Amino acid sequence: MTEALKIPFFHIYLPGLCGSGLTFCLDGFRLIYLAAGIIMWSISGIFSLEYMAHYEKKRRYYVFFWATFFATMGVFLSGDFYTTFLFFEIMSFTSYVWVAFDEKAESLRAAQTYLAVAVIGGLTMLMGLFLLNHLCGTLEFQALGQKSREILETGGAQAKELYMAGILMLTGFGAKAGCFPLHIWLPKAHPAAPAPASALLSGILTKTGIFGLIVMSFGIFFGEFNWGLLIVVLGLITMFWGAFLAVFSINLKRTLACSSISQIGFILTGLGIGSLLLAAGEEPVLAVRGTLLHMINHSLFKLVLFLCAGTVFMNLHQLDLNHIRGFGRNKPALGFCFFAGAAGLAGIPGFSGYVSKTLLHESIVEYGVYTGSPWCRLAEWVFLLSGGMTAAYMTKLFVALFLERNPGKQEEFDRMKGSCIRPLGQSVLVGAALLIPLFGLFPGFTMDGLADLGQDFFVPGIKAHPITYFSPENLKGAFISIAIGGSLYGLIRRFLMADGRYIDGLPKWLDLEDLIYRPVVEKALLGVCGTVCKYLDRYVVSIPVTLFLQVSALVCRSMDHMADGVILLARNTTHSQIPSGSPKKEKFGKILGTEPGGKEGVTFRLFRIKTRIIHLCGLVEESFSFGLMLFSIGLFLTIGYLLLVFFGVL
Repeated sequence: MTEALKIPFFHIYLPGLCGSGLTFCLDGFRLIYLAAGIIMWSISGIFSLEYMAHYEKKRRYYVFFWATFFATMGVFLSGDFYTTFLFFEIMSFTSYVWVAFDEKAESLRAAQTYLAVAVIGGLTMLMGLFLLNHLCGTLEFQALGQKSREILETGGAQAKELYMAGILMLTGFGAKAGCFPLHIWLPKAHPAAPAPASALLSGILTKTGIFGLIVMSFGIFFGEFNWGLLIVVLGLITMFWGAFLAVFSINLKRTLACSSISQIGFILTGLGIGSLLLAAGEEPVLAVRGTLLHMINHSLFKLVLFLCAGTVFMNLHQLDLNHIRGFGRNKPALGFCFFAGAAGLAGIPGFSGYVSKTLLHESIVEYGVYTGSPWCRLAEWVFLLSGGMTAAYMTKLFVALFLERNPGKQEEFDRMKGSCIRPLGQSVLVGAALLIPLFGLFPGFTMDGLADLGQDFFVPGIKAHPITYFSPENLKGAFISIAIGGSLYGLIRRFLMADGRYIDGLPKWLDLEDLIYRPVVEKALLGVCGTVCKYLDRYVVSIPVTLFLQVSALVCRSMDHMADGVILLARNTTHSQIPSGSPKKEKFGKILGTEPGGKEGVTFRLFRIKTRIIHLCGLVEESFSFGLMLFSIGLFLTIGYLLLVFFGVL
C-alpha cells in the first residue's frame, strides 16, 4: 500500500488570494464534517436563543458564533496547510471571545490560557510549515505525500528535518485538539464559555486539530513506525490523564471538559495504531473506521451533554454537583438526553459509542496479534481502564443530577419542571440525543455507512469486512470496562464523598499550568531581564534589576498609549465618524411622517430605519478601512525589516 490521501471529488484553487492562494477540497470525510458543522451550529444556535436571552452582549456572541463557524469550515475544507493555518488562526481568535464572554476574572484568566496555548501552538506550527515547505517545496496535501515519502526513503539529514517539522506541527495541532501536555486550556475554557459555545469547542473545534494530525499521519508520515508509536504513546497518556482528572472533578462542565481530553486520547490512539499497522504492512481497517466513527460520536455526545449542562445552568446558575444535585429528578426529557450522551460516552452496548470503541479496542488487539508486540497488552489495559473511568465519572454525574435528592432545595427543583427549557430548545436537544441509540442499535445501516463514506480520506482503497458488533467476543471488552467503572464508582462514593457532599480530592499542584507553564514563563522573563541588566552593568552602566523592570513597564505603557493615540488620531482625521444624518433632514422627515396627535408615522419610521442602516454601513466601512490601514503599516514595516536583513544592514 503506497497511496495516501485520495484525490477529492471537488477541488478549487483561488490564486493570489491572501498572497499564496487558497485551496479548498471536498470529499467524503470533509462532507461528513461539513454536515456535522452545519447541524451542530444550527442546534447550538437554536439553543442559544433561550440561553443568551438575558445577556446584554448577546450580539457580540452571535457575531463571533458565526465567524467561528466559517473559520472552522474553512479548516475542514482546506486542501493545503497554508489554507489550514490561515483559517486555524482565525478560528482561534474568534473562539477566544466565547471563553472571555462574561468578562469575569476567572473567565478572563481562562481566556488568557486559551489564547496563549492557541498563539504559541499556532506560531510553533508556522515554524513547522516553513521547514516543511523548504523541504518539500509545497504545502498541498496531495503533493506532500509523494515528496515526503521520497525524503523518508532517502533518509539522512532531510529525513530528520522532516521529523522536526512534524514535531512542530504536532505541537500546534495537538494544542488545539487537547492532547497531553497541551490540554490545559480545556478544563478552564469550558466552564467559562457559554454552554452552546462549549458544545462546539469540545465537539468540533478540537477535531480541527485531529484533522491536521490525520493529514500528517496518513499523508506526510504514511506508514512510519516511529511516528505511529509517538502518536500512540501521546494518545494513551491523554486518554488516561483526562479520565483521571474527570473522576475527581465536581464541576459539571469541567468534568465534561476533562472527558473531552480523554476521548481525544482514544481518537489519537486509533490514529497511531493505524500508522503502526501500515508500518507492519497490514491494512488498518479497524483503526481507521474506529477513529473516524469516534470523532463523529464524540462530536454528537458533547453537543448533547453540554446542552444538558446549559439547561442546568440556565435554571440554577450553578455547576457544582453539591448545588445542582437532584435538579434532574422528574424531568424525563432531560434525563433521557443526558443518559443517552453518558451511555454513549461510556461505550454501553446499544449506544453508538460502543461501536467506535469496539473498533478501536479490536484494532489494538489486531496489532498485537500481527506483530506480537509485548506492549500491546499494556495499551489494551490502559484502554479498558480509561473506559472504566469514563463509566465511573459519567455514573457520578447522572446519579447526582437525576437520582439523588437535594436536602435543602428539592421542592424548589421539582417546581421547575415546566420551566426547565422551552419546547423549541427541548425538541432539538431530544432530536440530537435520539441519534445516539439509533446509531448504536443499527450500526450496519448508520455507522458503517458513515465509515464507508469517510475512510478513504485516511487510506484510499482499504476494504471493510462485515463486523458482528454484538458478538460475545466484542461484548467482552465493553463489559470489562463497565465492571471496572462500577468498582471505581464504589470507590468514588467511599473516598470522594464526606458527610453526603462531593469533595474535590485532586491536589491543586497537579494543575500543569500553575505547576510548570506559568512558573517557567515567569522565570524565563526574569532570566532575560536579569541577563540584560548584567550586560548593562558590566559593559554600559550600572542599573538595578528593579529599575530596569520599571523602565520596561514604562516603555510598555507608552507603547500602549501610543497605540491609543494612533487610533484617536485616525478617528479624528482619516476615519472620523460618519454623521448619522442631517438634523434638518431628520426634522423634515419627522414633519412629513407625523400623524395627528404627534404619533410617528410609517414614513418617518422608514426614514429612521434607512438612516440607521446607512450609519451602520458607515461604521463597518470605517472599521474595515482602519484595519486595512494597520495591516498596510505592519506589512510595510515587515518588508522594510526583511530588506535590511537581506542587504546585511541588520
